[in-house]
Amino acid sequence: MTAPGEQRERGFDHGEVEPKWQRAWDDADAFRIEDDAEDPEYVLAMFPYTSGSLHMGHVRNYTITDAYARFERLRGEEVLHPMGWDSFGLPAENAAEERDTNPRDWTMDCIDSMKEQMSAMGFGYDWDREVTTCDPDYYRWNQWLFKRFRDEGLVERQSSELNWCPSCETVLADEQVEGEDELCWRCDTPIETREMDQWFFTITDYAEELLEALDELDGWPNNVREMQRNWIGKQEGASVAFEIPGYGEVDIFTTRLDTIHGATFFSLAPGHPVAQEIAEGNDEVAEYVEMAENADEDELDVTSGVFTGEYAVNPATGEEIPVYVADYVLTDVGTGALYAVPGHDERDHEFAEAHDVPIEQVVEPAPDAEADPEDVDVQEAAYPEDGVLVNSGEYDGLESAEARDRFVEEFDGEHRTEYNLRDWGISRQRYWGTPIPMIRCEECGYVPVPDEDLPVELPEFVHTTGNPLDAAEEWKCVDCPECGGEAVRETDTMDTFVDSSWYFLRYVSPDLDAAPFDSERASDWMPVDRYVGGIEHAVMHLLYARFFTKVLDDVDLVEDVREPFADLTNQGMVLGEDGDKMSKSKGNGVSPQRIVDEYGADTARLFIMEAAQPEKEFAWSAEGVQSAHDFLQNLYTLVEEYAAGEVTGGADGSAGAVGEYVVREIDATVATATAEYEKFRFNHALQAVREQVSLLRRYREHTTPDADTFERGLVAAVKLLAPVAPHVTEEMWNLLGNDGLLAADADWPDADAPADYDVERRLVENTRADVRDIVETVGIEDPETVTLAVAPEWMHRAHELAAGADGDVVGTVMGDEQLRQQGEDAADFAKDLAAQQEALDEQLSPERERAALERAAWLLEREFGADVVVRSADEADPDLAGKAEPGRPAIDIAE
Repeated sequence: MTAPGEQRERGFDHGEVEPKWQRAWDDADAFRIEDDAEDPEYVLAMFPYTSGSLHMGHVRNYTITDAYARFERLRGEEVLHPMGWDSFGLPAENAAEERDTNPRDWTMDCIDSMKEQMSAMGFGYDWDREVTTCDPDYYRWNQWLFKRFRDEGLVERQSSELNWCPSCETVLADEQVEGEDELCWRCDTPIETREMDQWFFTITDYAEELLEALDELDGWPNNVREMQRNWIGKQEGASVAFEIPGYGEVDIFTTRLDTIHGATFFSLAPGHPVAQEIAEGNDEVAEYVEMAENADEDELDVTSGVFTGEYAVNPATGEEIPVYVADYVLTDVGTGALYAVPGHDERDHEFAEAHDVPIEQVVEPAPDAEADPEDVDVQEAAYPEDGVLVNSGEYDGLESAEARDRFVEEFDGEHRTEYNLRDWGISRQRYWGTPIPMIRCEECGYVPVPDEDLPVELPEFVHTTGNPLDAAEEWKCVDCPECGGEAVRETDTMDTFVDSSWYFLRYVSPDLDAAPFDSERASDWMPVDRYVGGIEHAVMHLLYARFFTKVLDDVDLVEDVREPFADLTNQGMVLGEDGDKMSKSKGNGVSPQRIVDEYGADTARLFIMEAAQPEKEFAWSAEGVQSAHDFLQNLYTLVEEYAAGEVTGGADGSAGAVGEYVVREIDATVATATAEYEKFRFNHALQAVREQVSLLRRYREHTTPDADTFERGLVAAVKLLAPVAPHVTEEMWNLLGNDGLLAADADWPDADAPADYDVERRLVENTRADVRDIVETVGIEDPETVTLAVAPEWMHRAHELAAGADGDVVGTVMGDEQLRQQGEDAADFAKDLAAQQEALDEQLSPERERAALERAAWLLEREFGADVVVRSADEADPDLAGKAEPGRPAIDIAE
């Protein structure tokens, strides 16, 4: 084998071919879409953070969307396939600090580098629509949208206990805190909590719609939808007030109001106002509250708490129960207060055991439950299931669901829906982000920056600790837009997820100066038809983008577009050859640029797309890369030789049955590959192309090919491969004498699979395998003739009846007068069919089975060097024909 880069007599040099066609595509604006396109196919990959270099995860993501965009373009669709840069964020600020530069210069250098790498990979983007989120022309509209959201009542400034990363020195949204250890999503530093005034988008106003609309997202993976359902966390329950004498009524929220008679203590979160009030006069409570507020996650457990000395009155029983402040009660979940029923809640049970609080049972299994009431001992473990009430006075015997409904009215409660979802805190204490367009005036409070003064641009970067905007005095100090007095700008910047919550809309009109996007065009072009990106964004970017889109529809910036992404694919990871995730720290990463330099972009793309379906992970393989490279070189050589008139072979010059077989296989390959591309199963499509190329090579070696048939097969293979390996297929398209660009001017091949193709293929492959087994088992070294005998008509008739029989196969078969005439042979065959009824496959008629075998006979002739004869049951030796069955011809091999 000739190594990449060596001089070769045949084949292509990717170092020449790939830049050549990249220039041709650019010169022809091959991937540009006109603004007047009507509802184009919108294919989009999540845009990258500007880290400076592509890794294999990027290459996989962008190859997937590029291949699909090229496929749709070849099918005659207008395709919108843009690219941009998620270019704000703390890493750029940190990199600038490390390199003694500024975030803008570092970011723009990264963009230049990544764009060059993308071009080298042959990604077909409409670069006229490029979007860069750190460009004032873009983030101006972040600020404008912030103001529109505020006008709609969707922006609040409030004091809140927030997640603080001491390493990044910034606030994190709940979605940016990862794992049980509560680590920063960027740097894995344990987060702290701080009470701060921050800006919030009230995404909770849309919680119910965000939840319900998930059912309509049929094109999304089920696991992503489930992750969002769990994150939104809807709970149907009720609120009831408990009186704490001296402190008034305290509302609780519960989903299990049926257990209220079993409440043996009352719990307050450390941040609850009543807990804070009690702490003012109780040193032990004050000490616990302070400790809980400052403690790390691993310093507290479910049993942590302190008795306040106060008691709450249970509205169901009138009894007083002790009040605790406990860390397992969360301030921002429910009401921050709850009544505890240790007999029926596992956390309450654990707390009660630790603090020697009584445990009472008020629900037992219903009569039809699997659990036996005698086996339930709530002193040992909580029984959390629904059932029937006990020890609940006049309500004993009520089912849990009925009790919950009655208790709401009888204990002055109200039905209530709660969500785990919290409002989206967008304030970040850093420089490299969109300045929040608000001004704080001592007289007027917070005042928005007027539209005509947007964008509020970032000042020159200053190396400092903390937030550099606080140190930019000249930028920060301004006049109040309302009263003209002295005021200061807001020095927080927006969460970068704001940038990515609507960037897909800016692509439709990236140069528009009068609005964030052309509303009419966006309404026509949206939603994105195919969106590809990582699963890590399931409850951050994807949820925020859904929220933004719904708001934009409500404020008439788009019309009837309430979901941004119709079909979503989460691409799997590319693993190192050791099976671990690729990373610099593990030293198992593979540089995309090295692969491009050594093998070419087409090889990298082909290997990645062949290795697995997009959503599956796979391990990088040097053997797989080499195989992809060899395949491309071999196909190119076949095209090159055909174009030079060198494709000859065989001695008899016949091409009838053989040519007919090849034509049918070409049609089947086109149909299969088309269907697999549509389903995003690129690896299946590419396997079909490989098999067709192998068939063409064998066709050429076996006989003198029919020129039209052979060229048709080459053209089909080139077109089917073009979405994945676009450079070399352009070269082959040109070699085959075609005008124009394959990427821009050609049409996708159109063919239907032959009737019953799958049945025919199974027949041929099974027959070849059976012949192979006989040769190997008997030890036939030099077979001279292979005779195939097709089963008689009556057997096919029996098989058809058996396949459709409803239970009694023998009775159904022998109930046929024609089959009864076959006597014991039919009865014995019917018994055999009954034994395999569940596995009976569709079969061809005897005539079509014989024709299929005759078309494929040349494959056996090539493999075994023997003459192949196909007989009908009437023509064959009776003893041989008697061994045949539908789909399994009898086989005789003569030496």
